[in-house]
This record gives sequence, C-alpha cells and structure tokens, in this order.
Amino acid sequence: MSGRRVGFCLSHKKRRRMNLDAFAEFCAGHGVEVVEIDLTQPLDRQGPFNVIVHKLSDVIVDAEHDSQSQQFLANFQNYVSAHPGTVLLDPLPAMIQLLDRFASYRIMSKLHNSLRDWRICSPPYLEVQTPSDMSSIQKAVMEQGLSFPLICKTRVAHGSLSHEMCLIFSEDSLADIRPPCVLQSFVNHGAVLHKVFVVGDRHFCVERPSLKNFPSGPCDRKTIFFNSHQVSKPESSSDLTALDEQMPCLPPPSSEAIAALVKELRVQLGMALFGVDIIINLHTHTLTIIDINIFPGYEGVPQFFSSLLSHIESVLDKQTSACLQATGSPESTQTTGGPSAATTGL
Repeated sequence: MSGRRVGFCLSHKKRRRMNLDAFAEFCAGHGVEVVEIDLTQPLDRQGPFNVIVHKLSDVIVDAEHDSQSQQFLANFQNYVSAHPGTVLLDPLPAMIQLLDRFASYRIMSKLHNSLRDWRICSPPYLEVQTPSDMSSIQKAVMEQGLSFPLICKTRVAHGSLSHEMCLIFSEDSLADIRPPCVLQSFVNHGAVLHKVFVVGDRHFCVERPSLKNFPSGPCDRKTIFFNSHQVSKPESSSDLTALDEQMPCLPPPSSEAIAALVKELRVQLGMALFGVDIIINLHTHTLTIIDINIFPGYEGVPQFFSSLLSHIESVLDKQTSACLQATGSPESTQTTGGPSAATTGL
C-alpha cells in the first residue's frame, strides 16, 4: 500500500476526538499519507485520493436549511462520482439513513427474524412524526405494545440535541414529548451499557455506565430529562446510573451473538465504521439493541488506529485484485466498506 493517499473529511471536533494528527503519524510509518480534506476548497486540488474516510453528519443535517452546506455536499458528491477509483468509507446513503432514527429503528426491528436464534431483539418503539392530540398518541402507544416507562429520543440522531432524552412514566406525561421523536419501551438492564465498535470485519465491546432500573408500569413520577452523553461517558457519575439496591451482575453478552449481530448489520447497512448500543434485559437476559451510531468515537478501543489502517489496506487490496482479475488492468470500480453496498448519490 506504499504511496497511497487517504483523505479524511471530518469536522474539527471529530478530527480532535479521533486524534487525527497521531493517526497520520501512525500511517506515515506504514507508507500511507493522510490528508485532511477542506470542503471550502476544490477537492480536485487536494486529490488524488485512494480512500476517503468521512463523517459528513454536520454537512448533511445542515444542508436541509443552509445553502453553503448544500454546495459542500454537492461538491463532495461530484468529486466522488468523477473519481470511481476512490474508495469511500462509508457510502453516503447508508450514513444518511442512520441520521434518521425512524430509519435506523426500522433496521433494528427487522433484525429479530434473522437473529432470533441468538436471542437478539430491540424494544418496541413508536414513531411520532407530528404533534397530535394526546388521545391519539396514547392509543398508538397501546397498539404498538409499548410499556411504561418510555424513553423519548429525537428523530435526528446527530448534534447536541440528539443526546437530549427523557423518561416518561405515564400517559399524562406524554404531553412532554416534542415531535418528531421516537418513543421506545425502557428495558431494565442493571445500569450497564455495552457499546460495540465496528471497524471493518473487526469489532470491540466496551462497557459503559447507563440508566438505573425503574419499576415497570405507569406511575405518577414526573418526566426525567437527561443528556445521554453525561450518563454514558466512561467517566460519568450520575444519580441516574446509581442502582437503588444490590443486585447480582448480569452475564456479559455472548461473543458469538455479538459477532453474528455485527456480521448481519454490515450486510444490512453496507458500512464498515459504526457502533451499536446494546443492553442485557435484566429479567430475560436477552441481548437488546437500542441504537446504531455512525462512525463513533471509539473511546476505549486501543487497537483503533491499527484496525482502521488494516481495513483500509484490506479494501484497497481486494479492489485491486478484483479489478486485475476482471479486466487484466488496474482500472478500478468504486467500492465501499460494506460487503453489499454500492456508493450511490442521494
């Protein structure tokens, strides 16, 4: 892979959290040049790139109402379309669907059948698209089989507001929701969250603090508003994560079940860089998926640099080999991080 160039198109915050400068030094030691892509400048002047690794969440979300972001996104897509030999990690359509919790939760619910043998599921949920009268929302909650307490999350799964959530304990408190949003049955899980970080065909499981147990069923308790970042960061310490009683530790998730889940999601998503939030049901010990994340922070994964570089090398090697076998020449076709995805436009 000597002499190949990898462009990183990330926000300043993401570059800092990932420690891109350190990753660039790591790659340089393996003969790979890392280039930071500036969307305010023509990409043709910054290329060529063998691979582009990106997280364009800010640009995609802002493009709905900001003309400059629309232009940045169009320029990026035009460059990718004009350079089919550039490998894109990950495809834009796949990323866009994970920015919408309505779409990602539909994916999660479809996993029940394919992963039933592994006792993997996701909680019942309800899409609330627009403000409705209270009786309609209450009826929909009952029809969809949701049970109190409920956790309410914003539809857009990006930005600071996406981490603002609330726990709702009764039908009357449904007045506290702000559509568009997702209502999801809260599952008691012993205040432990398992974050699965995926890098190509490798994955890593990291344990984090999470919300404590609450009595099942409706009650008069007032809605609890919280920020998920403040609850589930490695260093988090909150009253919401402190168990009220002594309880035995839940068994860790089965490594075989996690591997089966990651394999299935890579096919379904067509992505290589993503995260999955998993809890273990306190009563049934069922592995329960509660969220899927785009290009997460990979905190607590010391092998991230080597795993990412290894995946980049693997994708390029497979691409080169396939093209040589098919045409007998180095002419390339665009590939993605997922085994079944195609990099298409929006």
